[in-house]
Amino acid sequence: MGNTPVVGVLALQGDIREHLIALAAADVVARPVRRPEELAEVDGLVIPGGESTTISKLAHLFGMMEPLRGRVAAGMPVYGTCAGLIMLADKILDPRSGQETLGGIDMIVRRNAFGRQNESFEARVDVTGVEGGPVEGVFIRAPWVESVGASTEVLARYDGHIVAVRQGNALATSFHPELTGDHRLHALFVDMVRAAL
Repeated sequence: MGNTPVVGVLALQGDIREHLIALAAADVVARPVRRPEELAEVDGLVIPGGESTTISKLAHLFGMMEPLRGRVAAGMPVYGTCAGLIMLADKILDPRSGQETLGGIDMIVRRNAFGRQNESFEARVDVTGVEGGPVEGVFIRAPWVESVGASTEVLARYDGHIVAVRQGNALATSFHPELTGDHRLHALFVDMVRAAL
């Protein structure tokens, strides 16, 4: 094994299996994470899509909220997709009551900004740092980023809206790359994990 990174997928809700497959394709040990002791064993973490309010509630239920905040604040590489992007935001424009985030990226996000479930769509997105042309993005009740702070790098826009950002060891996309078979964003994240080891 040597220094093969271990990358977790927060397994509370969402496309857990698809993320595990995409990570395994990037030559890391990929495993689901539900409990604090499992979180302690990973070098990086993917926070999948789903419903951000539900993920926030489940994280509390499983005793994961504070350990997650601690690891993110300490600089553990983390990649959030769709609801995961919302979880990494320092501020939500229109939070549901009781909805909390982990923070980690200086940005303000708008939930369900691209419309309801029946307005889901696929689009090609040019992402800074990803070679080989645009990535296929699946937007499902996707959020967008309203604004970012000075330390947050905008990696992609779609239709004028920010849909991919990075701040330090935190990466986030509004869309689901794990549903397309295009694993380049996961590979980019794995490079971030390796660099942080």
